Amino acid sequence: MVFKKLLGALGVGGPSVDTVLDDGPVRPGGPLTGQVHLEGGSADCEIEQITLELVARVEAEHGDEEHEGVIAFDRLTVGGGFRLAEGERRSVPFTVTLPWETPITELHGQPLGLALGIRTELAVAGARDKGDLDPLQVAPLPAQEGVLEALGQLGFGFKSADLELGHIHGTGQTLPFYQEIELSPAPQYAHAVNEVEVTFLAAPGGMEVVLEADKRGGLFSEGHDAVNRFAVSHEGVEHVDWNAEVDSWVQQMVEHHGGGHAAGHFGHVPHQGHGLHHDASHDGRHRSGPGTGAVVAGAAAGVAVGVAGGFVAAEVIDEVFDDDEDEGDEED
Repeated sequence: MVFKKLLGALGVGGPSVDTVLDDGPVRPGGPLTGQVHLEGGSADCEIEQITLELVARVEAEHGDEEHEGVIAFDRLTVGGGFRLAEGERRSVPFTVTLPWETPITELHGQPLGLALGIRTELAVAGARDKGDLDPLQVAPLPAQEGVLEALGQLGFGFKSADLELGHIHGTGQTLPFYQEIELSPAPQYAHAVNEVEVTFLAAPGGMEVVLEADKRGGLFSEGHDAVNRFAVSHEGVEHVDWNAEVDSWVQQMVEHHGGGHAAGHFGHVPHQGHGLHHDASHDGRHRSGPGTGAVVAGAAAGVAVGVAGGFVAAEVIDEVFDDDEDEGDEED
């Protein structure tokens, strides 16, 4: 994965930067490694700082309108403080740690349709210039994979995945957005729910799993949203019967009658032990609407997903991705 950018803001003849990420996907909370290759321009210059910026395409709602744009969710300094001679080539290796809540972009090698990337910023003599985006592939943590595989084996179908600007009440969420993975109901639950959404909020000691069900109305009741939150440890994942555990979570939402308010505080994710714990709440307010990405329906355990549509600017977000599909073909 390579991108190259002649730093235009630094003037004609300025240095160029070529950032190369090591092959393979990374995981939330794990290391991201690679090298920043620099080539000096027509004159010597002082490289004050090299910064990697993690960016994501998110959806933002304003009243009845929905916009899409790019938000930066982490900045990581990987080098700087040296002089780059005219025409000199220099490589700066780096190892940085991704935030634990970094969204996952693939499952078993199949993309989920999210736009996540890393951008290099070079500071030279007080001027700053940002390079093009390099796509970032993020694989799920073992616990995330266990939940998604169980949902697929239970019969839930993958619909889409998106990133929503905002905060889920009562959780330990730290990023300014959260990921929603939207699923069609399994046949045994189709009579009770229209859709199920899954959100993972990982942390060093464990992970919160937020399940939201769009429940169907009955003869004397209206449909409503049920939101349940569960805490899962990173330890002992291989010993958990995920099918049985996840099925019990879904049954809990389906069997609940009536609405209510979300719990004010979720509590601490366990740091030890192999068990799974849950705290259920029910909220009549839907967090967000369905995603806009076009997808190929299939089981959550491993499906092919296609992305359609361009990126549009959101008024509350500074910049947008350049949705030029031919750009990647032009880069070597």
